Parts: sequence; structure tokens; C-alpha cells
Amino acid sequence: MMTGRGKTRRIMVGNVAVGGGSPVSVQTMAKVDPHDADALLRQIVDAADLGCDIMRLAVPDRQAAAVFKTVRRESPLPLVADVHFDYRLALAALEAGADGLRINPGNIGGTEKVKAVVAAARQRMVPIRIGVNGGSLEGDILKKHGAATAEALVESALRHVAYLEAEDYREIKISVKASDVARTLAAYRMLSARTEYPLHLGVTEAGTLIPGTVRSCVALGALLLEGIGDTVRVSLTDAPEKEVRVGVELLRAAGMRAPGAAVTSCPTCGRTKVDVAAVAARVEDRLERFYREHPEAPRPHVAVMGCLVNGPGEARHADIAVSGGDGKFTLFVRGQRVKTLPEAEVIDAIAGLAAGWGI
Repeated sequence: MMTGRGKTRRIMVGNVAVGGGSPVSVQTMAKVDPHDADALLRQIVDAADLGCDIMRLAVPDRQAAAVFKTVRRESPLPLVADVHFDYRLALAALEAGADGLRINPGNIGGTEKVKAVVAAARQRMVPIRIGVNGGSLEGDILKKHGAATAEALVESALRHVAYLEAEDYREIKISVKASDVARTLAAYRMLSARTEYPLHLGVTEAGTLIPGTVRSCVALGALLLEGIGDTVRVSLTDAPEKEVRVGVELLRAAGMRAPGAAVTSCPTCGRTKVDVAAVAARVEDRLERFYREHPEAPRPHVAVMGCLVNGPGEARHADIAVSGGDGKFTLFVRGQRVKTLPEAEVIDAIAGLAAGWGI
């Protein structure tokens, strides 16, 4: 049972509101060379097309900051600059039009340099994310707690927040990411009780697609259902579009984002003589794109089945269904058999029927 979301401060990352009861947003990070503007833009556009709200780019040097400026002019999404150690790169990213910064004020060179970054951010009220990970804790905090415990993560985050509050700057969001579910839950619950700043949820170093997805969904799903969290990033050792797909589906499962394509498909078995996985994935992709362009369109239930054992029965319950044979599919509409199609034609047929549903 979902509890009421906790009230947090509202900040703006470009045109995306985070916190203050705004819809939970989905983020990802570009994973190509930060000096390659074309590659960055391709990843940004692909992520936006899948439902991403905010994109983060690494800014490791001056050249990357210059590229950031070029990319910002063309990006359909707000861009957050990820900066470490050199406050001049944070200044360059802000000059380049960054909609947000991800820094740790304690590692960019001292009080005067923090003041310089805050002064530059204040000109456009650019929010700063304090991002604390289990592998990046200060030595004294590690010594005090003996390990990267949830308590250590929260202490580090609040220490960094204090640097910004000392400059009377409160355009802040916070993350405290561990690489396992238990510490992630404990850290965010503790932090939520101690601050009203919006929280960026994530499990750091979550892993490859399957284990990373499971760990992220267990931790982030639990927190979201408790009312904790304002924006999410599913960190996978995989492409940004995979992170976005998982993040979007996570919010849908939690009832925090409108449903997408209603596609069900069978797990396949030795009787299957068509590529159910490919057909189902391509149908889902086509419909997702259609619904993003036409959010008010009806969403008929589509079933993609691999053989005639369960296919006809499923067809009676689905609005549009296909049941596979040997290189072909039988098409059902509202439970009635319509025709048989070659496998190569079935995706267009389903997409066309779904797009015209209710007309």
C-alpha cells in the first residue's frame, strides 16, 4: 500500500520540477565520449524518446565543457553537469548553460571555491546535487563509522549540504547511494527524516541488466511506496536507454506515471516457430512511441502468443492478439479470428490497429 509522499522543497532542473509534490522524474547519464557532441546528442534524443526527463553528462575537462555548451543548445532534455575536484569545471559548465550540477562541495578545493560555484549557480538558480556514494566517503567519516554505513552516508551528505547552506543557497537535492538494497533503504529513510530537500534515488554500481534492475527496483520501489524520493536514476552497466526503460516501468508499477503500451506475451517453449520475443519487443516499442506522441489515445490490450495452445484463449481476453504458427501469425480482433499474416507483416498490422483503436 502506497503511503503519502513526503513534502520536500521544490527545485527546477531546467523546465523539470523536482520535489514539492511534482511528478517523480526519470534520469540517466550519457555513456559515450564526453568530447563527442554527435554521440552525446544521439543518446540524449534516444533517452528522451523513451520517456527520460533529465540527462547527466560527465565534464572531466575544459574540452568536455566546451562540448557541453554545444550539446546544450540542441538537447531536448535539461542537462546536469557531473563535476569532480576542479571547481573551474563547474564554473565552465554553468557558463555553458548547465541546468544542474552534480558535485560534492568538500572535494572541489575549499570554502572560497565553493563560494565561487554558488555565486555562479545563483545567477540562474541552478540546483546543485550533493551526490554521496559508498565509495567516496571522507576519511574521517569512514574512520568514525568503521565502514560505509548508512549513517556514514547521511553524515557525509549533510556535511556537504552545510557548505551550501553556509552560503545561504538552498537549491539543493541529495543522493546517498550504496551498492546494496539494505544500506540504500536505511540511508534514504534516515536522510528523509532529517531534511526537506528533494531526494535523488538510486543504487550505485547496481550491476548488469538483470541483477541491477532487480536491486534497483527492490530498493527504489520500496522507498517510492513509502513516499520517499523525487527523482530516480537506475544505474546499470548497460546503455542509457535500458536505464530509462527500467525507470519508467518502475514508476508505472508504483502508480506514479501513466501506463504505456498494454502488451502481454508468452514465455515461449519448444512448440514456438516464430520469434515471439522480437515481435513483442518491436510492437511494444512502436506503441510506446505512438503513445508518447498521442498521450490521450486509447490503449488496447495486445497479446503476442507463440503457438495455438494458449493463443486462441488469450485472444478472447485481449483486444488485439496474434498467435504464432510456422513463420506466420493468426490475427484476432476482439476475440474474433480475422486473418493469417506472415511474420514480417504482423508488427505493422498490430500497430495500425492499435493506433486506430476507438476511431
